[in-house]
Amino acid sequence: MPADLAVIGLGPYGLPPAQAAVAAGIPTIGYRTGPEASSLSPAELRRMLAQGFRVTANPAELGRVRTVLICAPAVRGADGDPDLSQVEAAVRTLAPRLRPHTTVIVESPVAPGTTEGFLLPLLEQGSGLRAGRDFHLAHSPSRVDPGNRDFTPANTPKVIGGLTSACTESAAAFYGRLTDKVVRARGLREAETVQLLESTFRHVNIALVNEMAVLCHDLGVDLWDVIRCAETKPFGFQAFRPGPGVGGHAVPQGLTTGTGRTLRMAELAEQVNSGMPGYAVQRAAALLNEHGKSARGARVLLLGVTYKADLADQQGSPAREIAVRLMELGASVSYHDPHVPSWSVLDRPVPRADSLYEAAADADLTILLQQHRTYDLQGLSVKAQLLLDTRGATPTGAAHRL
Repeated sequence: MPADLAVIGLGPYGLPPAQAAVAAGIPTIGYRTGPEASSLSPAELRRMLAQGFRVTANPAELGRVRTVLICAPAVRGADGDPDLSQVEAAVRTLAPRLRPHTTVIVESPVAPGTTEGFLLPLLEQGSGLRAGRDFHLAHSPSRVDPGNRDFTPANTPKVIGGLTSACTESAAAFYGRLTDKVVRARGLREAETVQLLESTFRHVNIALVNEMAVLCHDLGVDLWDVIRCAETKPFGFQAFRPGPGVGGHAVPQGLTTGTGRTLRMAELAEQVNSGMPGYAVQRAAALLNEHGKSARGARVLLLGVTYKADLADQQGSPAREIAVRLMELGASVSYHDPHVPSWSVLDRPVPRADSLYEAAADADLTILLQQHRTYDLQGLSVKAQLLLDTRGATPTGAAHRL
C-alpha cells in the first residue's frame, strides 16, 4: 500500500505522531535525519511495524505522499541558540521531491519566523513550487510528553498555523484524523510562538521551585509539604517540583525571538536551572561532611541517569554534570538505571551497579536523581548508608531531600 504520510525525523518529535497516524490507519513511512533516541518502547515500535509502518532510506519516497511532517530535532548549539542543521537537512532532502498539492507541516521547535523566513525559501527554491499556491505549508508545535499515559496525541489539542487560511485548513484536516481537537492559530508565527511560550512557562516555573528548594533548605522548611498544601488551591496555582536540573528536548531557554530580543525571564530561569547540578553536588558534599566523611574517596551511587522517569532518553539529563563534579571532588562514582545498560562520562565508562541494594549499602552516599517506577524507595532508604533524594519521592523522613 502506498504511504499517505511521511515523517522526517524519528526521534522524540517524530515517533509519537507517526505512532498516532499508524494507529489511525494512515499508511506511514519514516525517514531518519540522524542518530536519534527513541521515545517509544521496543514493544511499541514492533507494534507500529506490524501495523505497516516502514522506515525508508530512499528519499524518493518522500515525493509520493500527501502529507509530510518535518520533525527533525533542533538541538542546542554551543552558543545556546538552536542548531537547525538537521531541520535544514530535512527540508533540503524533501524540497526537490516535493509534489504539488502536498501539505508540509513543521513540528520541529524553531524560533518565531523560522518557518516562513528560512524554511519556506528552501522548499520553494528546491522544488520550483510556490508555498500557499502549489503546496500547503503550516507549523504545529509539538506537544509530546514522552511516557505520559494520560495525555497522548489523540487527546491533546493540536495547534496549527498556516501560511494561508487554506494551508491551515489542509493541516487541520490531517490532524483531525489523529486528535480530538484542533486549535487554529492566526498564522505561522503565532503557532511557532506557542511552543516558545509553553516551553518557557515550564522552565520559569521549575526555576521558581528550584529557588524555593534552596531557600526552604536554608530555612529548615519542608518544601514538598508546602507544595502539597499549595496545590489544594483551586485557582491561580499550578504545582511544579524541584530537581537536580532540567533536561529534555524543549525549545532552548534563551531562544531569540527573531527580533534580536531575548526573553529575560527565560534567561534568568536558565541561570537558576543550570545551577542546580552544582547545588546538588554541594548538598551531597555537605551531607558526607556532616557524617564525618570527605567527598574525596567517597563512594557515591547515582540512581537514575535519564532526564525523565521510566524512559531511556538522556537528552539534557543533569546526571552527567553531577557525575563530573563529583569526580572532580575526588569521589568514586557508580550508577544504576534499569533503562541505561552502559553509561560514559568524560569518555570513560562509569561502573554500573548490578545489585541495587548491595550497591546502596556499600556506597557512602546514594543520590536519587530520577524516580523510576521500579525503584522501591522505602527499601532503598533502609539499605542506603546515606540517601539524598533530589526528587522528593521518598517517604517523609526516609531520606535527606534536596
